[in-house]
Amino acid sequence: MSSSDAGRPHTPRSNPADPRSAASNHAASNPAGPHPAGPRPAWRDALRPVRMERVAIVAPSRVLTNVLRRVGTAGTVELSTPADASLDTVAQAAVVRDEVAALAGWMPAPAVPELAGRLSALGGAVVVISRPRGVEAPSLLRPGGLRGSLSPVVSTYGTVPYRDIDPTPLAAGAYVVMFGMMFGDAGHGALLLVAAAVLYRAHRTGRPGALARFGRGWPFALGAGVTSILFGLAYGEFFGPTGLVPVLWLAPLARPGRLLLAALGVGVLLLGGAYALGVVNRWREGGWPVALYSSAGIAGAALFLGAGLAVAGWFAGLDLLALAGGSLAATGLILAFTGFLADAGGGPSGVAQAVMRLFDVVVRLGANLVSFARLAAFGLTHAAIGSIVWMGTTTLWAVRPVAAVVVFVVGNALAFAIEALVVGVQALRLEYYELFSRLFQAEGRPFRPWRLPPTSGEARSCPSGSGEACRP
Repeated sequence: MSSSDAGRPHTPRSNPADPRSAASNHAASNPAGPHPAGPRPAWRDALRPVRMERVAIVAPSRVLTNVLRRVGTAGTVELSTPADASLDTVAQAAVVRDEVAALAGWMPAPAVPELAGRLSALGGAVVVISRPRGVEAPSLLRPGGLRGSLSPVVSTYGTVPYRDIDPTPLAAGAYVVMFGMMFGDAGHGALLLVAAAVLYRAHRTGRPGALARFGRGWPFALGAGVTSILFGLAYGEFFGPTGLVPVLWLAPLARPGRLLLAALGVGVLLLGGAYALGVVNRWREGGWPVALYSSAGIAGAALFLGAGLAVAGWFAGLDLLALAGGSLAATGLILAFTGFLADAGGGPSGVAQAVMRLFDVVVRLGANLVSFARLAAFGLTHAAIGSIVWMGTTTLWAVRPVAAVVVFVVGNALAFAIEALVVGVQALRLEYYELFSRLFQAEGRPFRPWRLPPTSGEARSCPSGSGEACRP
């Protein structure tokens, strides 16, 4: 190897996906430690799970145990052995050739240089090898900082396939917007900001212990508080219709029809975004055929957009727009039917199955859009409860001021607690059933790095990702 090659990833030429080939190459030349492939644009990395490298852990047989002990301490490599396997079990799984041992696995690309440097002192190396065909890399969502705190909204639904877009920031943004629209009250939003501050302190300090386990949820409380304040100002709600803030847009109980149309409009925007991301995911998963014919790809997007244009053209009396929309929707139906027929294998039974699946797609599209009406329904419910509490407060104030204060405080406390729980669940339901069902068509495999079994009762952590993703 020339001096200019020092420090680069050493990719074996013969059967590069085989750790035995890596062991042979290491016996001839021990690189100082490879680095991952050249840097990629930050915006591309931000739109997908952490980039994984297929690697071989290579070391002379005499020091294999020490090298593996250091690998297990780092906890950044997923091997073929179970994530909680013993050191002896992992060592026995190594491929040995010419006094050199090797094990293949996966690890986050940013962690390769650090581990390579730690192993080089013992005579070991991390060799980047090619990925075997037909094997998908494990997925790890970005664990650090704000992004790591937001990731549960996606990881709770399932594991993002490695090829797919990681929608964590977009999903979190959609969640807090839907929450705020249903929980629009500036006073209640301010209470959520206080809760966010308490959770953030618990997250940073670990105290009090009862709240520390929920500390990672502070960004959701913060975002929900901000959107609740904004919608509360738009609705003129501050602990109910107290008149302390003006109505900047509409009063929900006075304009329920307009609020319903706004909720459906938000649904159209969110569904459109989900279809756009779904097209990108289908393309990454199977190329243009999958993207074109999938009901969660171009075919479904064409049906959705075409139906929207047709309805808009009919409502506005624009016949040309309605005709164009209808044609686009028909094209989407034909593409989806073709995809369903191909999946069913053709024939009369395949045609019947394709027709039923196509009917289901049309029905679900309408049902999914109508489901966003709950944004208006729960916004109205929240406003109605606030109105009842304020009406009782004002009625009692003239005769029993103390009772009026109790009604106001207790009523708002109950409204805050119950509505926050209900609205939080409803926003998550819309996220998962209406949006994520279009983003994801397959389940990914979570990244589970091997770590040395703990020798004491301390909890096991995952330095390279969330605890949920790394538990064996």
